[in-house]
Amino acid sequence: MTIYFVRHGKDDEGFRGGWSQRGLITEGYRQSEKLGRYLRERQDEWAIHRIVSSDLQRALDTAGEIGRELALPVETSRAWREMNNGVIAGMPNEIVNERFPGLYFSRLRMDEPYPGGESPAAFHARIAEAFQVLCEEQAAGGHEDNVLIVTHGGVINILYHLCKGMAWTNVTHRFTAAYTSIHKVEYLDGTWHVTLENCTDHLSAPLL
Repeated sequence: MTIYFVRHGKDDEGFRGGWSQRGLITEGYRQSEKLGRYLRERQDEWAIHRIVSSDLQRALDTAGEIGRELALPVETSRAWREMNNGVIAGMPNEIVNERFPGLYFSRLRMDEPYPGGESPAAFHARIAEAFQVLCEEQAAGGHEDNVLIVTHGGVINILYHLCKGMAWTNVTHRFTAAYTSIHKVEYLDGTWHVTLENCTDHLSAPLL
């Protein structure tokens, strides 16, 4: 029983992410296309049967490329969105710096929300609940089918902390999650464990 978490492909880093609905740039599409092809050519190894994506556009673009290669439909879920950064979502960095100087995720108090958004504590609680629900669904249904979740870097960082039993805050250690990286979580001996971290082999792998 395996869950794969994938970070979306590259988007335009000149804009604030969070709940931005901006999509991938060309490089992000290429990364996602490579990942989908890599998984298709190694389907016996990865055995993905279901794709679920955050409903933010950069994740949907990524999931669409993977789904096209694997001939699988893409389910969408708001639960796997990045942190809600409120009014600055999708805003150019320059404008944010002018209108909200010093407004950065790592400078928020844990209970302090972005203007019009959520706090780090609320973000963590949302992802912890989504992960618990997903794990319970997989276990209760006796699912042998593997699921791939297309989500965001901040989400994946929280998942690492949850799986490793580590306390999380908005200033704790960040686990690496490159664009279109794969993170494998398996159910072993009654517990969910991270068994593959930040895999980007698809970006350099030869086609079979």
